[in-house]
Amino acid sequence: MKKYIILPVLALAGMFTSCEKMFEDVLEAPNKSTMDESVIFSSAELAEPAVMAIVQSFCETESYRGRFIVYYGTNTDFEWYNSSENVNDDKAKLGNYSTTTTNGQMNKTSNAWAKFYEGIERANRCVESLRKYADVKNDKALAQLLGEAITLRAVYYTDLLKAWGDVPARFLPVTTETMYLAKSDRDSIYVRLLEDLAEAENLVAWPNETATTQSVERVSKSFAKALRARLALYAGGYSQRPDGTIRLSTDPRLSQDKMYKIVMDECLSIISKRCNSLGGFEELFRDDYCGETLKAGKESIWELPFSEGRGRVIFDLGVRHKTTDTYTGQAKGGTVGPLPTAFYAYSKNDKRRDVTCVPYNWNEGIQVPNSVGQWYFGKYRYEWLKRRVTSSNDDGLNWMYMRYADVLLMAAEAINYFEGPKGAHNASQYMKMILDRALPADEVTAYMNKVTVSQDAFFNAIVEQRGLEFCGEMLRKADLIRWNLLGTKLAEAKAELTALCNKTGKYADLPNKIYYKTAEDGETVVIYGLELGQTDEAGAALKYDSNKTWAGSNTWSDKIDGLYTKDPDTHQFWPIWQVFIDSSNGKLVNDYNY
Repeated sequence: MKKYIILPVLALAGMFTSCEKMFEDVLEAPNKSTMDESVIFSSAELAEPAVMAIVQSFCETESYRGRFIVYYGTNTDFEWYNSSENVNDDKAKLGNYSTTTTNGQMNKTSNAWAKFYEGIERANRCVESLRKYADVKNDKALAQLLGEAITLRAVYYTDLLKAWGDVPARFLPVTTETMYLAKSDRDSIYVRLLEDLAEAENLVAWPNETATTQSVERVSKSFAKALRARLALYAGGYSQRPDGTIRLSTDPRLSQDKMYKIVMDECLSIISKRCNSLGGFEELFRDDYCGETLKAGKESIWELPFSEGRGRVIFDLGVRHKTTDTYTGQAKGGTVGPLPTAFYAYSKNDKRRDVTCVPYNWNEGIQVPNSVGQWYFGKYRYEWLKRRVTSSNDDGLNWMYMRYADVLLMAAEAINYFEGPKGAHNASQYMKMILDRALPADEVTAYMNKVTVSQDAFFNAIVEQRGLEFCGEMLRKADLIRWNLLGTKLAEAKAELTALCNKTGKYADLPNKIYYKTAEDGETVVIYGLELGQTDEAGAALKYDSNKTWAGSNTWSDKIDGLYTKDPDTHQFWPIWQVFIDSSNGKLVNDYNY
């Protein structure tokens, strides 16, 4: 394993204590622990560890690892915190749109905000030094590293803007003069990031074009382009502004026409290159992702890399194991899961459904059904790992940040914006590729006939399919915000959950109980009674050993109430935590009703 050189990370906005003099001393002190930057950044072999050190800030305890991945994106119309009934718990409040600036999970100098800026500082130092010392015009390896540093910085900013809206803009290393910065309008940051990624995509190689880009843990041209497309969707979409209004950008550089043009061009470029492809949906998550192949060129485009002893993807998002068993050394999983109604949003023939929505936990080595209000994301499973987890706190599974299905659906959305579903670029073909692997051919045909009758109908299908395709991947909240559908869809979700809880509407014909047994393999549960139209009479006739109340109970109504406790549209962003406000020398303030 390579030993990476970690460049010194200096004082950052939002990371300061009251001891300003200490940071001034650090900033002015010579760095005696590393080689001269002109030596490091003129050699790809020496510069690579410095660029890879940017990734370290993703993996710190309260950064992506244990905070951002699990808590940003919860409580939508497809996902929620699985203890949402505890509405005043700090974890629940991060998802239910009622957090305060003193949230106990986040109001720490080591949390995600601080670590994102730590990563940005590392990236800024690498970018500055590579621009100064690296011969990127003649050395492809150094060009790759510069492109990676620029792209990784854009990842941090993408998620800062998603979670906090307007934030301080730092694109140069910190100096004594720039220790304290006020927030910048997010639109100016979007403009800069889109320019940066346009540069980066010309520096990095396509998947498998070089030895470096054979792994999904490294930045490729596919990822730089796809990230630029995702950023353009956010920049051209709706969001809450500091004055409380929800609107599109007024910056002409970020008009919807220009942003959707970027999305269309970047996604069609990736598609036409054919460096990435779709396989089976279950195979993607079971074999490639949880199987940790890390091979570029398939559906996974870029994964945030965790070592085996780091990362809590299954630990927090995976199928719950109540006790340790042959698959895991941890009794964890299920902090966040799909809404119970998510299962019923899929066709019963949709191959994505049972991969995504799991109604059981593991207990003493066997699968045991949960209650109706408790489901888990099946995309993340200890039992699909090819190694046993050895850490008590981390599972080591990477975070799949971008996949090819997203490129296809972004392309479909952008083309539909300009041309409708059946225009010159045929937006419908890209949605059909997603559906062809999920549904029987006759259902695909019927669905496509229904949704391609108009531009609006196809847009609504995009909204639906992005929810079904990416449930549990924490993309939904930002999507709903940019479409200006956050409050609308969450209100619909509460109504739908209430109908399931009370067994009314389309859920009226659900049986009152589920009927289940353990299969002959000694661990797999067989369940009858989940599907609409199944009956208690048929379930009882199976003579299974066990049954339990499933529907027709309001015992989880408090959890439904906890989906959101304040208007989501007035709290689209988290506040800047109080510890950073207090140490900002008066530069940082909170907006958005905080």
